[in-house]
Amino acid sequence: MKALVAEEIDRFGLTEVELDPPKAGEVLVKMKATGVCHSDLSIVNGTIGSAMPVVLGHEGAGIVEEVGEGVTNVAPGDHVAISFIPNCGECVHCVHHEPYLCNASPQDGNLFDGTTRVHRDGEDIYVMSFTGLMAERAIVPSACVIAIDKDIDFKAAALVGCGVSTGVGAVVHTAKVEPGSSVAVFGCGGVGLCVIQGARLAGASKIIAVDLSKEKMELAQKFGATDGIDPAGDPVKQIQALTGGLGVDYAFEVVGSGKLVEQCVKAARRGGETIIVGLGRMEDEFKIRQPIMVFTSKTLKGSQYGETDFKVDFPKYLELYRQGKLDLDSLVTRTYTLDEAPQAFEDLKSGVNARGVIVHD
Repeated sequence: MKALVAEEIDRFGLTEVELDPPKAGEVLVKMKATGVCHSDLSIVNGTIGSAMPVVLGHEGAGIVEEVGEGVTNVAPGDHVAISFIPNCGECVHCVHHEPYLCNASPQDGNLFDGTTRVHRDGEDIYVMSFTGLMAERAIVPSACVIAIDKDIDFKAAALVGCGVSTGVGAVVHTAKVEPGSSVAVFGCGGVGLCVIQGARLAGASKIIAVDLSKEKMELAQKFGATDGIDPAGDPVKQIQALTGGLGVDYAFEVVGSGKLVEQCVKAARRGGETIIVGLGRMEDEFKIRQPIMVFTSKTLKGSQYGETDFKVDFPKYLELYRQGKLDLDSLVTRTYTLDEAPQAFEDLKSGVNARGVIVHD
């Protein structure tokens, strides 16, 4: 079968691989849609460390073709959305209602038993985040899948697997944005647009979009931003001007930049919160003067996967999509075939899409 494999840093492409049948606790999924997420690019360029060669892709949906021994949560023929973070239900984090931190197994490129099902000419090929969804088929742990209604568009279901849950979840779970609040979103790519939608759903009265791209700023307004900043100006001063000199209740950093975290903290009002959603390089740092945090009572918090419990949240977000309250169709600004995946990455680099999605035959 075909798969998009990162061979080494900054070198990737389509290749033919072999796929073993599922073992106990595993599911074989015929892929129908795979989102092209910035985290995939981060594997390619080394921002996120990974064993290589590795099948890319962690945001997707498809149809179950086969299940391994002991799998009871899905069956062949089920349509499924896939979570790149498992929910084992047994580790300390899952027991404490933190499945987004599930430590069922290290994310070392293998599945739970420490081996991979993907091979090429006798060589083991790893998979990204237990999944490896930029392929015609994928073997994933049953702890990473949930059945969805068969009338749901696979593209929408794929986006819920990462971008939607990360963005909306950062608002409703991590920050718990309250109605009437003011929000600033630094970075209006696919995840940032989902933060904006989450803020709108939460009833925020002022949603300020911050991005260097005028096109992204226009998209932000379409998805619910009430205000935007001039990319040529000082975003902190502009946010303060839009909030009567106070700053916002909640500032979201959705790029993965230490310097933007610093700006978010400055843009938040006294007693306000900064939520870090974007993922930067391991060496990226930010600096905040310690007394400032004390005197202003500001909060700084990271948001892993929007603190998502995918078994609960995926159906909830897809129902909001069905009701027209969560616009996932407009997020998909271009679709690609698997053969066109390299072009999808070039478009991701240049920022031309809100979200690109690979659609499989």
